[in-house]
Amino acid sequence: MILADADILERLEAGDLVIEPLDDPDIQIQPASVDLRLGREFLEFRRTNIPCIHPNSEREVSEYVTETVVDEGEEFILHPGDFVLGTTEERVEIPPDLIAHVEGRSSLGRLAVVVHATAGLCDPGYRGQITLELSNLGSAPVALTPGMRVSQLTFTELTSAAERPYGSGRGSKYQDQAGPQASRIGGDREFGGDQ
Repeated sequence: MILADADILERLEAGDLVIEPLDDPDIQIQPASVDLRLGREFLEFRRTNIPCIHPNSEREVSEYVTETVVDEGEEFILHPGDFVLGTTEERVEIPPDLIAHVEGRSSLGRLAVVVHATAGLCDPGYRGQITLELSNLGSAPVALTPGMRVSQLTFTELTSAAERPYGSGRGSKYQDQAGPQASRIGGDREFGGDQ
């Protein structure tokens, strides 16, 4: 079951679902979702002549990205074909009986901006800001202003609470993240990690 606005408000008031800071609930809480705002931090992927990136090499991944922080009142220009990692301004806490889906806003989609390539899910138990995978699929640059509503979360109630939610002794790589986070796939078991 997908939560409607009244259900979302009830869960927020009860405190088991957390979205903070929720600057303007009247605007941000939609009929069946919550709009989240764009943060000020971005990880940009360098244009480089390396032959490839090995996902299991943390050094290669970290050398491939640079951090940009947009000053108050400034914009981040997302050029055609660009892919950057951004973040939500809000921090969320998802209870063990809900799953959250990260979606783009239609108004930005109509400008050819997408907010996730594949990571559109917040597991039960997840806490932290949400990393956005921002792409410009259009032919013109698009100015993104920190604080603008950029994505939305929908919430689906599980048939029962997760027995092992995200973060609870699982070695979850992105629990309590702040700001955009580069890939930590090198920590996966198939690459010699413990996850």
